[in-house]
This record gives sequence, C-alpha cells and structure tokens, in this order.
Amino acid sequence: MEKLRLLRETIKLNGLDACIIPMTDPHMGEYVSDYWKIIQWLSSFSGSAATIVVTQEFAGLWTDSRYFIQAERQLKGSGIELMKLKVPHTPEYIDWICENIETGSVIGFNSEVVSVGLFRQLKEKLEPSGVKLKETSDLTQELWADRKELPCSQVYDHTVFFAGLDRDEKIGKIRESMREKGVNYHLLPALDDIAWTFNIRASDVQYSPLAISFVLISETNSLLFVDQDRISMELRKNLLESGVEILPYGQIYSTLTSLNSRARVYLSAASVNAQLYNSIPEECTIVEGISIPTMLKSIKSGKEIAHIKNAMIRDGVALTKFYYWLENNLASGELNEISVSEKLEEFRAEQDYFMGPSFATIAGYREHGAIVHYEATAETDIPLATEGIFLLDSGGQYLDGTTDITRTISLGNPTVKQKRDFTLVLKGTIQLAMCVFPEGTRGYQIELLARKALWNHGLNYGHGTGHGVGYFLNVHEGPQNIGSSASGSNEIALQAGMLISDEPGLYREGEYGIRTENLVVVKEIQETEFGKFLGFETVSLCYIDQSLIEPGLLEKTEIDWINFYHKKVFEALSPFLDEDIGKWLGEKTKEMIID
Repeated sequence: MEKLRLLRETIKLNGLDACIIPMTDPHMGEYVSDYWKIIQWLSSFSGSAATIVVTQEFAGLWTDSRYFIQAERQLKGSGIELMKLKVPHTPEYIDWICENIETGSVIGFNSEVVSVGLFRQLKEKLEPSGVKLKETSDLTQELWADRKELPCSQVYDHTVFFAGLDRDEKIGKIRESMREKGVNYHLLPALDDIAWTFNIRASDVQYSPLAISFVLISETNSLLFVDQDRISMELRKNLLESGVEILPYGQIYSTLTSLNSRARVYLSAASVNAQLYNSIPEECTIVEGISIPTMLKSIKSGKEIAHIKNAMIRDGVALTKFYYWLENNLASGELNEISVSEKLEEFRAEQDYFMGPSFATIAGYREHGAIVHYEATAETDIPLATEGIFLLDSGGQYLDGTTDITRTISLGNPTVKQKRDFTLVLKGTIQLAMCVFPEGTRGYQIELLARKALWNHGLNYGHGTGHGVGYFLNVHEGPQNIGSSASGSNEIALQAGMLISDEPGLYREGEYGIRTENLVVVKEIQETEFGKFLGFETVSLCYIDQSLIEPGLLEKTEIDWINFYHKKVFEALSPFLDEDIGKWLGEKTKEMIID
C-alpha cells in the first residue's frame, strides 16, 4: 500500500490523473530483467503477463486466466484489484479507461516500455473519449530504492557448429529481404532476433540466453548497440570482420535521430518501443511488418532440427532418470515441490551442452496443478505424497536446442474422474499430433482437434494450444502459434521446419491440473494434385503415464499412436540408461493391448 501511495503522489506531481504500467522492457520481451520488473515491485505479482492502471482512487491489474489464482493470492494487501481478462493478450484496460476516466484527464506512460502498436491502440481509443496521453520517464525511478542495475553478462559466440549458418550468411539473407522490401535500414530491438542474427548469446534475461542490445542493419554495415566491455577481444574482432560496428547501448536513440531524410526504415510495430519510433525523423519512410529475422529463424534448418533431436534425447534421459528417482523416493515423505524441481535441474545439468532451465519449472501437486503458471515458493511449497495428481512442466536450454515438456502423473490411487480427464486431454494431444493439413493452414484452423474431446464433455481450457519455440533462444517464440498466444500471430501459416508445442490441458480449481505437452516439428507429408500437405513429427521424448489412461475413451488410431510413440521413446533413450532404469522405462512404455 505504501508503494502505491508514493506512486500516486508522483503521478499527481507530474500533472497526471493516471498512469499505465505494462509488464515489458524496451525490447518488448516476455521475460524481462529484474531492473524492469516494475509490476512485481509494486504489486508482488510475479506472472509474465499483466498491465496495471493506477488512478488516485483505483488501481487494477489486468491478466489472463493462466494467472487468476496466482494473482488473487499475490495481490492481497497491495491495494491493487485483479481485473480478469476475458480473452488473453487483449488490452481490455483501455476499455476500462474509456468508461471510467473523466474527459480531459491526462494519462501518463513510459514510451520506452510501450510498443508502437500499443501506443496506437491507446491513441485510437482514448483520444475520442477526450483522454490525453502524455509520455513520461519511468515514474518509479525515484521510488524504487533497492532497484537492481541493468544486467551486463558476458556476450559469447554461439559457434557455427551449433548455429548452422554463420553470421555473414544470416546478415546476407536479411539484406536480401531488405532489398525485396525496398528499404535500406532494418531496426532490430527484439533480443532474440539480435542473438540469432549475430550468433551471440549472453545471460542478461532469466531463462533466455540473451544480451540486452539494439541493432540497426543498413545496406553496407550493421550497428550493434551494446556495452563494449561485455564482448571479448576475439568476438569483437570476429564481429568487425563481419561488418558489425559496436556502439554504446544508449546511443541507439541519437543514431536514429541522425538518419538521412531519405532513409527507408523497416521495423516491427510489435517489438519497437514508442521512444525508438519517435526518434526516427519524420522525413524518413517507415515500412512495417514482421521482423525479417523473426521469420527466418522460425523455420529451422535441417542442421538445427538434427541438433534439436539430439537435445531431446538428452533431455529425455534426464526426465527418465528424474521420474525413476521420484517413484523410488516418494514414500520417504521428504519430497516437496521445490525439492523435486531442484532435483530435475540436477539431472538436466548432467547432460552435455546444458545451459540452464528455459523457464521457471511448474511443479504443481494436487490443487497447485490447476494454477497454469504456478511456481512454488517457500510460502506455497507443499510435500508430495503417495496419492494424487502431479503436473510437471519444465524445459532446458542447451547449446543445441530449447526444450519444453509437460507430463502429468499419478502418485497413487487415481480416481475415475482423474483418469477420464487425463484421457480426454491426451486425446487432444494425439489428435493434433496426427493432424495432416494443406500448406497455407494457420494454427488456429486446426486447434479444434486439440479441444474437441474436451468440448464433447463440456470441458475446456483457457490458454493457447501451441507456441513456437526458439533454437537455444526463447522458449516462447513467434510468429507461429496454435490458438491464442503472446508469442505469435494468427495470420502466420504453419511451414515445414517450424518448431511448436502441442499442449492441451484441463484445470479443476482446488483439485488438480492436467496437461500433456510435446514439441512437434512441422514437416512435409506429401504433394498431390491438390497441393502440398504438412503434418507434425513429435520430437519430445518422455513416457506418458498409462496408469492414468482410460482405454475405453481412446480410438484404435490413438492407441496405435501411443504404442508407436512409446516404442520411439524406449529405443531413443534406453541406450543411455543404466540397466535398472532401462527396465523400468520398458515397463512404462510397454505396449497397450486392448481386447
């Protein structure tokens, strides 16, 4: 409450009636550094998607159904009210402002953390209502006494052995596309675009191997705005040989301001902040679209896919060892959500090329499994027992790939209801995995397959069904998706080489949550007189708990898929397991035979 009171005083001192605080940074990334976690500092809410609006009389936090339960708990005592989004990733707070803020009011926002696209939405909706928008500096700057510094980890080379293409080839592809678009500059603020383009990685952002930086690519050179001290002499030399000039991080704004009036600049309104956009001289021509690296890196090369499959084997070995360990230690009564999460990371750390988790592990036992993005803390942690449902959503960052997988297992005595729910969710995972579709299909056009079994029983889930995944980059990466997703666009067709998740779920508040998630690669199936047809290859490798399956709810094709998948899992992982664990996995993946 005290933080909110001080913020309200600051709002008033700045001649404002309200302010908007998004959960972003100047690069519009999903995961932001501690320096930019303003919402968490103000409200204690630690989810990855939210917006706060503060007036003198009201403060509200808008977030989606993934975080409803979590937000209700974390907002207690903050003076901030939970505002539940009806549709994920929609700025419904704008409608609230239109309906509740008086004509003539002035609303402030920090243009460094508001995208051009969002700024336009604000302007379009609020100005007709007589509400004025005012760009401000960060209003919390003077209030946040123990604010951390911007991170400055060492930038390192992601070698061509893993990357597949060297940076010269990637820059060349970008320039080729720039010529096709008739532009001579490409502004890149998105950290994953920069990392992919220059084959560089760092650890500035939790869970994603990124370096806080900006890039401006021209027809003849590339400007990388990053603190030079973070780059070794050898890497600096290699970058310079590729025509990459290194400039101070904050110099991006003055560089844009000095562009020639004839410059034609290509950018993405979704990833460029309003301050960057406003720094470009009005005389310049701005061309907008999805950033070129975003499209290029969404389609994994043959080398990248081969690396990803190797990473999946090692990740599957770690998961198998973990579940074997869990089953053999559960009766001790000493395991809890946090300790098992830490143990899983230990098993992953034993694998070659492991660099850390790709997101905060979701280890949800019993009712915690119903909190879609639950992260156990010292206050919420509960012990595991030999009964109930346990949902584990986790992933690893490897030099040769990024993983993301969810398994739901029974710790003992599954109920009829739990088995039915689990099987209906599994049917969705399988039906989507088996899908064949014509080239040009968008993800939302096939999402029905993942939800149909649930819908038939009056059940549903509130999150998207699939998100793109990076290559030793962000675990959520656009532009592709299946259903609503913060990291993708419904307008992008699925293309061969794209890596995407397949993750329907079901959540019963206060009881349990169920999700079965695999990563799949889009591949060509066949070409006929009706065109090309695509499908999915499941690349995640981990057994599915057959004790939770109700066979009577499955079709023969679905049972065949389970048997084929389990055979693949066993053959891929067993050569890397000790004899005892190999036999155990053989039991877990034994063929389902239905009379």
